[in-house]
Amino acid sequence: MKHRHIAAAALMICATSAFADVYTIEPNHTYPSFEADHLGISVWRGKFTRTQGTINLDRGAKTGSMDISIDASSLDFGHTKMNEEAKSKEMFNVEQFPKITYKGKSIKFDGDRPIAVEGELTLLGVTKPVTLAINKFKCIQHPLLKREVCGADASAEFKRSEFGLNYGLPRFSPDVKLAIQVEAPKAE
Repeated sequence: MKHRHIAAAALMICATSAFADVYTIEPNHTYPSFEADHLGISVWRGKFTRTQGTINLDRGAKTGSMDISIDASSLDFGHTKMNEEAKSKEMFNVEQFPKITYKGKSIKFDGDRPIAVEGELTLLGVTKPVTLAINKFKCIQHPLLKREVCGADASAEFKRSEFGLNYGLPRFSPDVKLAIQVEAPKAE
């Protein structure tokens, strides 16, 4: 009897995930970027140039999830000395924490359009909830790839100090604005 319940549960899981489409992050078209106040006189902006992951999207059931991994050493401010300093132990500590991850547990919809992702960001070994607002979302039949490609612009704000990134506090703001441009072809 117990085996039938396990088998039935496994079939239900397969049936509910059977309609989710899987999209693979296109790393040459996906860049998480961020900005933070610098002494109240300017805003420093940087981005990560190496990102990978997958997005599961079930538009019929209006749900989904995502699993994103960012190579912390790909940090780029467009300023060599700042890049080196930001990768040091005092800031992103890329030697000890080479990956930044985002586990999107639930994609929220407004009608047919995804509008937010509730998930967890792991930075410097600390995991906290971070909700991404999906500001723009569109899927097309890509003319070169000959398959569906979805793209989005997402954003969030969080306090870096909550993740242990305390460099320069209180002179530099603990508030960080995150922006992500993403394109992801449907998996074949």
